[in-house]
Amino acid sequence: MQPLRFRPDGSFRIVQFTDLHWQNDEVNDARSRVLMDQIIVEEQPDLIVFTGDMIHCEYVQDHRAAFMNAVAAASDRHMPWAFVFGNHDAETGITKEQMTTAAQRLPGCAVPLQQAACGIGNYDLPIIGKDGTAHAVLYMLDSGSYAPSTIGAAAWISREQIDWYVQASKQRAAANGGIPLPALAFFHIPLPEFQQLWDFHTCYGFNYEGVGSPRLNSGMFTAMAERGDVRGVFVGHDHLNDYWGTLHGIRLCYGRATGFSGYGQEDMPRGARLIELYEDDRPFMTWLRLENGERIDAQPVHRPVFEDLSVQIMKRLLP
Repeated sequence: MQPLRFRPDGSFRIVQFTDLHWQNDEVNDARSRVLMDQIIVEEQPDLIVFTGDMIHCEYVQDHRAAFMNAVAAASDRHMPWAFVFGNHDAETGITKEQMTTAAQRLPGCAVPLQQAACGIGNYDLPIIGKDGTAHAVLYMLDSGSYAPSTIGAAAWISREQIDWYVQASKQRAAANGGIPLPALAFFHIPLPEFQQLWDFHTCYGFNYEGVGSPRLNSGMFTAMAERGDVRGVFVGHDHLNDYWGTLHGIRLCYGRATGFSGYGQEDMPRGARLIELYEDDRPFMTWLRLENGERIDAQPVHRPVFEDLSVQIMKRLLP
């Protein structure tokens, strides 16, 4: 696999497909493939990122075949693509190691053979600029599946993964003259800060089902804020959410659910999120592309849930 590179005009376009929930090549799986083909043709991305739940193990007969078919919109074109695990990808019938090995044998797969010491499914992908050095990096993390039953709900990014990210970030900065290398992060399950963002800050888009984040906050967001390199975080998991907003300088973004085999609702068409990075570190752009071909640049504004209350409290506290 050749290194990822910025285009001659200094841009780099990523399409995020999320929550395909591919099963057994049924009608809804075929609809998902048509949609992905359509978006790839319309957007001509430099990289395709699948942010988890590519297959839904519980309903799959041949897990390896289902996974290969789920990512075939990218691999059939020999286009660069990568993925992170969702909570349904390796529950039963296939392991993460088996899925990764199968992926690395497919054309275009950018997942490196050498994975991070903190475990399979964690790696980074540099994007090379005109001068032959990395001008940006993508951090890909496995957000796990389920928390222990004594806690419940979703798993969290572990301390070992956070430590790996911090060390990788420091190494990238050292190679960049001590300056943090601009970065994006991709994983499946949203951080608890996605709820904080929705409740207390202006967002853009919809939150129809609440935030399915872990009940414990392991500190991934804090680590990113301290390092000062991650410009945006992209997740899936909650099919009926597609909002984004900025929290402490980091844009937290849901993708738009892509797969027709997963749950959805009539007034929220399937689609994908697009991200365009720039070699000169201008703020990245992001938009949605829907199944009807519509491009959405400006999503509906959501005002903070607790804005009025917080303003009232601050007025009382301040002299």
